[in-house]
Amino acid sequence: MSHIHILGIGGTFMAGLAVLARGAGHHVTGQDQALYPPMSDVLAAADIPVQQGSEPNADLLRADRVIIGNALSRGHPAVEAVLDRGIPYTSGPAWLAENVLRDRWVIAVAGTHGKTTTASLVAWLLEDAGLDPGFLIGGLPTNFGTSARPGSHPFFVIEADEYDTAFFDKRSKFVHFGPRTAVMTGLEFDHGDIFPDLAAIEQQFHYFVRTVPGNGSFIVNRDDPALARVLERGCWSDCTGFGRGDHAEWQLQAMPGTGAPAGWALNGNPLPSSLPGEHNARNAAAAVLAARHAGVPLAQALDSLRRFGGVRRRLEQRGEVRDIRVLDDFAHHPTAIAASLAAVRDAYPAGRILAVLEPRSNTMRAGLHGNQLAESLQAADQVFMLATPDLPWQPKEALASLAARLTLADRVDELAEAVVKFSRAGDTLLVMSNGDFGDIHQIILTRLEQGLPA
Repeated sequence: MSHIHILGIGGTFMAGLAVLARGAGHHVTGQDQALYPPMSDVLAAADIPVQQGSEPNADLLRADRVIIGNALSRGHPAVEAVLDRGIPYTSGPAWLAENVLRDRWVIAVAGTHGKTTTASLVAWLLEDAGLDPGFLIGGLPTNFGTSARPGSHPFFVIEADEYDTAFFDKRSKFVHFGPRTAVMTGLEFDHGDIFPDLAAIEQQFHYFVRTVPGNGSFIVNRDDPALARVLERGCWSDCTGFGRGDHAEWQLQAMPGTGAPAGWALNGNPLPSSLPGEHNARNAAAAVLAARHAGVPLAQALDSLRRFGGVRRRLEQRGEVRDIRVLDDFAHHPTAIAASLAAVRDAYPAGRILAVLEPRSNTMRAGLHGNQLAESLQAADQVFMLATPDLPWQPKEALASLAARLTLADRVDELAEAVVKFSRAGDTLLVMSNGDFGDIHQIILTRLEQGLPA
């Protein structure tokens, strides 16, 4: 087998790809500017050597092939070395399609929100049915303890991202995957660094629809107007929808009186998921229908939901001190932030919710969500946000509607201290970021253990 060197190996997709390449017998090395959990843990568990930095190193120069992540572009020292020396290179999605997905029954989960949880759910439903699926997921499902594995033929579950493939291939990643079962959870404007507007993203989803064969199937959120517009442009496969509207073939119904977090049903069948919130009920519905298309009986899939353990960094409890819970969540879009807050309120109806936010994604840092961000935070009793001096927008002005409920700090330690001083027994602290947030979760827990609040 060959030596594969991965540039940008710390990303959720690329780390999983590294695990698959290593499992296939390749010698795998990699490098990245920064590494943080859970992907750093995944790479360490797979015994894949990783160096930090952007300069070309010995592993890069000795590699038979280099896989270049989509976060890297021209001008990056290692990329320039690959081009100057004529080292063979490819993108992650292209390598995956050629070396892993060929001749597999691919189940691809696409959408602005819920991809990681839904893909993890699908993989678990197939696993619990004894089908031993392969998967590559941009997170760490606790039922598996890894983000990727080859599995057995035919099934392979993949989180299908609409972000671009590489600096030399500006198509969305998901056009490479060729799914037979395709899930579309919903579609909103995101990735403002590469897409000018929602219409541009809809165009990429239209291309995705074109890659699904006639004997394939779509599982679609029927309540989403953007997905409806995508499908109106053409669909050549069977399409089954879920949602709360009358137009959905599979009705998602609230079940008053059953209590959180399992108060939802699908066509009258209870969804016994341990995950709180309507957004997770939608994720569970999509996963059950995708597993059903792959041959898992509906009753069996619904029963398997009971044993799903969740995904790291998706409403994951990091600790509890003095009846103060610290949750970690990957939310970095206003819709996801609002959904996570609603889920926390469902799960913990008593007590206050303190939202702790790092605006880290490219779209969030650019301020492209405008007034949506303030509205998405309205359910929090208090909002604490990291506002570094390099933000190109004014958080105090953008979030003015929060008034006295807003606390800003330009350093992680200062923000953590403000959170701790404000906290009291019964609070739930929801920490939201798509990065490591300077390990603020542990800083808060440590300070709480040291005796604050009084």
